Amino acid sequence: MADLELSTLRVTVDGPVAHLTLTRPERLNALSRTTLRELSLAAHWMDERLAIKTAVVHSLGRAFSAGFDLDDFKNADPDTPPLEAADLGRQMAEAVTNTRAVTVAAVQGWCVGGGLVLAAACDLRIAADDARFSIPEVDLGIPLAWGGIPRLVRELGPAITKELVLTCRTFDAAEAHALHFLNRIVAADELLATADALAASLAEKSSLTLVQTKRHVNAVAESMGSTAFSGVDALALQAALADPESREVGRNYMRTKKR
Repeated sequence: MADLELSTLRVTVDGPVAHLTLTRPERLNALSRTTLRELSLAAHWMDERLAIKTAVVHSLGRAFSAGFDLDDFKNADPDTPPLEAADLGRQMAEAVTNTRAVTVAAVQGWCVGGGLVLAAACDLRIAADDARFSIPEVDLGIPLAWGGIPRLVRELGPAITKELVLTCRTFDAAEAHALHFLNRIVAADELLATADALAASLAEKSSLTLVQTKRHVNAVAESMGSTAFSGVDALALQAALADPESREVGRNYMRTKKR
């Protein structure tokens, strides 16, 4: 089966197992507008190839993803209205969540903000023991968008979601596992092999039962905390970018990070 090579993402297929690899290690795999579009495209591309049963989502380099690419979003795209650009992350997360293949996120290094939403959009999550997580959006003066709030509430519960999103504190793989965000923790040098083995074992099962079980669980999860209204996240993000206090908070945070 043919592979798919994009500018920030590579999709390779080995029988029933696909690999979606973020290929911007020099940017810590930050999620640019192009990357968000390509992740959505890859999810739809896999849906057209019924032989693909499972997919491993991982990254090159020392970070799973540093979150949305601030530099990219600061530069206006004349071909994409601002509100549409702000909604690309939600579209990506929904495409990854709804793709037919059972997705396994293999998380190494930093998994930040929008990168954590990408991981949450996957069905299963394995992390290296050196993985670190944070949700810095509030410190940046913006809300967590992209449907991240309902996804985290479903996985972690309301109180833990509020704490992690509002405090923006870092948490490690052990805590993420204890909070049931991760299925497994493994040594860093075993991460990809473990994710591959899990994906291969799932791919031995019938497509019908894999797809129906995934859809059933997703439907129950939606009833617990729906992402149906996450389209308004883009409006909240636009409002924060225009709010003087929010912008000043974000500037102060970035100044302290550069010291």
